Amino acid sequence: MTALLVDTVLGRDEWTAEAEAHAARADALTAEHRARASRAQKHPVEDFLFTYYSYKPAILRRWHPGPGVVLDDADERAGWRWYRREGSGVRVDAEAFRTERGSLYRGIVNLLRATLHRPAQFGCFGLHEWAMAYRVDEVRHDVPLRLGRDGTDAVVDAHDLRCSHFDAFRFFTPDAVPRNREPLSRETQTDREQPGCLHAGMDVYKWAVKLGPLVPGRLLLDAFELARDIRTLDMEASPYDLRDWGYSPVAIETAEGKAQYVARQRALSDRAQGLRRAVLTSVGATDDTPGGADFLPLDRV
Repeated sequence: MTALLVDTVLGRDEWTAEAEAHAARADALTAEHRARASRAQKHPVEDFLFTYYSYKPAILRRWHPGPGVVLDDADERAGWRWYRREGSGVRVDAEAFRTERGSLYRGIVNLLRATLHRPAQFGCFGLHEWAMAYRVDEVRHDVPLRLGRDGTDAVVDAHDLRCSHFDAFRFFTPDAVPRNREPLSRETQTDREQPGCLHAGMDVYKWAVKLGPLVPGRLLLDAFELARDIRTLDMEASPYDLRDWGYSPVAIETAEGKAQYVARQRALSDRAQGLRRAVLTSVGATDDTPGGADFLPLDRV
């Protein structure tokens, strides 16, 4: 496997300062969620990153330097999983991770690489959330529908559903499923994922978590911030009326709303592409790194 990073040695003062700064940044990003959780309060937009992905704030606090960095005088990390001693220091054992979690590693790398190199599509207009509320009496969120029941259905009826992300498609209502331009499945996820998709961009955070110590702390928090910003647009463009929560609607049923959505979608897609590339580089997945077809289905990684 091609080594991408020249080894860097961080003295104890350097790496502990980085770890502390990382924890402080993570705490700031999760402060409002933790405060709400302590009061047993729920948020229809922001809680998603902690419920759908099921990752607790503590995961964000743990800093990893990523491969290619030796932490000097770091005995307390010598016993961490997928770390090993290197002279007087400790480093991430990337080869051990890739060996022990080979199927997971290859599955994620194959998906990220395929998405990175596929042309982006920007014609979905966030209609996946509308398709999840189509022709049903009970919707997924305890928030009123901005256009009401009939108005929501009418928006879906008037549009071509072009969802390319299976984990959004699987929540479509039964009447919405056959309206999608093509059927989606877990088995074809790597063949369908494309970089214009908001949910594919949000999932960069999930993949960064699953790649564990191979992903430097800065990239993990960058991916979380991207997921947070994507979630905001996702719900502002949804059929739900979130004005009481401080969110202005992106009215994708109008030409102006569509233009606003696509402009923000493109900017988020660019950020996601940069993070995909950075994650692949950090984990040692160059274009000449064998990916292989031996990987777990992505619902199991």
